[in-house]
Amino acid sequence: MNIDQLAALENSKNEVKIQEPQPEEEEEITNVDDFEFELKIDDSIKETKTETAENDFEIEVTKNETEQSIEVENTISETTIVDNNEEEDLSLSIEDTEEEVLLDENQQRSHGIDTPYDPKEDLAGFKNPGLDLLQEHSISNNITVNREELETNKNKIVETLSNYKIKIDKIKATIGPTITLYEIVPAPGIRISKIKNLEDDIAMSLAALGIRIIAPIPGRGTIGIEVPNSSPEIVSMKTIIASEKFQNSDYDLPVAIGKTISNETFVFDLAKMPHLLVAGATGQGKSVGLNAIITSLLYKKHPAQLKFVMVDPKKVEFSLFSKIEKHYLAKLPDRADAIITDNSDVVTTLNSLCIEMDERYDLLKLARAKNLKEYNTKFIARKLNPENGHRYMPFIVLIVDEFADLIMTAGKEVEMPIARLAQLARAIGIHLIIATQRPSVNVITGMIKANFPARIAFRVTSKIDSRTILDAGGADQLIGRGDMLFSKGDGLTRLQCAFVDTPEVEEIVDFIADQKGYASAFNLPEFIGDEESGRSDIDMDDRDELFDDAARMIVNNQQGSTSLIQRKMKLGYNRAGRIIDQLEAAGIVGESKGSKARDVLISDIMTLEQLLEDMNARK
Repeated sequence: MNIDQLAALENSKNEVKIQEPQPEEEEEITNVDDFEFELKIDDSIKETKTETAENDFEIEVTKNETEQSIEVENTISETTIVDNNEEEDLSLSIEDTEEEVLLDENQQRSHGIDTPYDPKEDLAGFKNPGLDLLQEHSISNNITVNREELETNKNKIVETLSNYKIKIDKIKATIGPTITLYEIVPAPGIRISKIKNLEDDIAMSLAALGIRIIAPIPGRGTIGIEVPNSSPEIVSMKTIIASEKFQNSDYDLPVAIGKTISNETFVFDLAKMPHLLVAGATGQGKSVGLNAIITSLLYKKHPAQLKFVMVDPKKVEFSLFSKIEKHYLAKLPDRADAIITDNSDVVTTLNSLCIEMDERYDLLKLARAKNLKEYNTKFIARKLNPENGHRYMPFIVLIVDEFADLIMTAGKEVEMPIARLAQLARAIGIHLIIATQRPSVNVITGMIKANFPARIAFRVTSKIDSRTILDAGGADQLIGRGDMLFSKGDGLTRLQCAFVDTPEVEEIVDFIADQKGYASAFNLPEFIGDEESGRSDIDMDDRDELFDDAARMIVNNQQGSTSLIQRKMKLGYNRAGRIIDQLEAAGIVGESKGSKARDVLISDIMTLEQLLEDMNARK
């Protein structure tokens, strides 16, 4: 190939190179114009579709029209691509996350020195039980009036009194759920004591039980004759809780217990009582009354404001409430069950409450507050520093069922802390409710009784029991089934206790237990008893010569007591007592149970021999 041909080839290649990009540039220009045209169409369509959603763009366009038009085109082109893929998912997820983040930030910023402390914050979503959990036991809330019965009773009362030449100027009837009160105004010159002595005669003429004469009625100037209704009404707990008097009460610890003779809901403040003594014979409504007290408190108070310490020697009365351990119950740190059923644990718990009482008084002294309400008000206002030991303190209500059983088994060990709590615990928010069948002098001593001005008496068997509990007669004339007398030092009030059945209590407890609770129950201070601290004083290297023989004898008999060692080994009381203390320190027998025998902790003789061999080797 010559030089001319090579030059022609190169020229042809250059021409091709020059011609190749020209059509592509023209195509790019036309494509860009088309794309811009399509974008403008999409812009108009998009603006019509999202006219309400793109308010931000319209505001920005008015500020900088030329620059924003380009930005709008870019953002809209991007959104059209995203919207084609997943338009609905993006819009929903963005809205949710933005709202939740804003709420969390506001909540975090709400904490500070200037904002009050909220004790309910840990369980902010907690809801008290609703009325739908309670049942309506009565047929209707309105009491039906039987005119014939009222006229018959009135005529019999007037006739009986006229037989004894007692004239009446006026008589009026007040109808209650179970009792009707007839108020009479005797003629001038009639002695009141004369009518009071006719109590049995009026009861015989009316052929009714539970006749009680109030002569005179305090503050009215009339004489009252209480006569049971022939068809008594059941007072359901639902009507009591739903009453305006209970719902609008501003008491610290409101308790709705029942209805009066005039069919009014009776509500009192346990914090002002400050302690309550409940007595009544078996089957007269004592346990139902305790459940009514607990239920009314559960309906009104938040778990941060109230804690219960429940002592149940019968082991079945308060077992339902174990489900709300992490909400409302308090217990010792090393105990598994919050409901105290073992009498030996009762002494430890009562002494622990005494320690809690002393600690609270120290905090009140530092805060210069006179009572729990003033202290908590200062703490909520952030006037007390938690770094100095200050804390929000809830009310603590100690409920003891069958107190007489505790006195029989533990005696002075229970009486002393109860007396201390009854005397001192009112100001720091610890309140006691003690129930017993017969409040005799050896059960409720004068020191304890003096600090229980509020008392509830269900039906008792004798006038002596009535005077023991109420310091007055009348409890022996009640008709039972929730009929009760309430006294707070200024006279007696006859009430019909509200009825709350076990399934209702179970539903209330389940409703509370299903909600979020605290990590554990409210921990009481740890108490180390004298017996536990005394074990360390025993020198096991200086054991008695008959220690091994006494241990074998006790394990063989599976019964440990000082008297057994005395009889079997013919020893004096002091030496037998030292041996039993050494056996307890060695872990062979359990701790003392008062008059009962100690538990034997080793079941067979082979295990004992191994233990004795190890102890002798160390010696």
